[in-house]
Amino acid sequence: MDISLILDHIYQLPEQSKKDLLQTINLITRPKGNIILKAGKVESSIYFIKKGIVRAYIDDDNNDVTFWFGKEGETIISMKSYVENQNGYENIELLEDCELYELKTADLERLFNSDIYIANWGRKFAEKELIKTEERLISKLFKNASERYIDLLKNNPELIKRIQLGHIASYLGITQVSLSRIRAELK
Repeated sequence: MDISLILDHIYQLPEQSKKDLLQTINLITRPKGNIILKAGKVESSIYFIKKGIVRAYIDDDNNDVTFWFGKEGETIISMKSYVENQNGYENIELLEDCELYELKTADLERLFNSDIYIANWGRKFAEKELIKTEERLISKLFKNASERYIDLLKNNPELIKRIQLGHIASYLGITQVSLSRIRAELK
């Protein structure tokens, strides 16, 4: 997905502001299996996914728990690092070879201080990330694993084809055996 479309989806910027923001963004590639964000570290970049799939997880006693998947057009960010400049708690692993747009947080902060439109873009960006987090929390609290799997099929059917079932089971908070039962019941 083109970076211009990703930025516009967050908030429409005037031409000059968008040009200034685009000048700070670099396209990078990373291989499948790369950990792009590491728990316990202050992250200095935000990434936008041009191509590929990623997952966010937390290590819990040698058992990683997946809590988010990202695909083309989505953002890879440690909100704790971004908002409070503190160590993040999540790991973000690339599940495919990825092309990512990298934006250094320091560059973004500089632009926030010099351009009100970019500052407003940043506010809208944070608000949208908050809403996504809130939706994931509500889903986890009020829907059972079958309902969450059906939502995943309905809203992101391509993820089922591109992500290992073990990661999907972890995301749903169930074992692979339970996921197999849910899939069999839905057929």
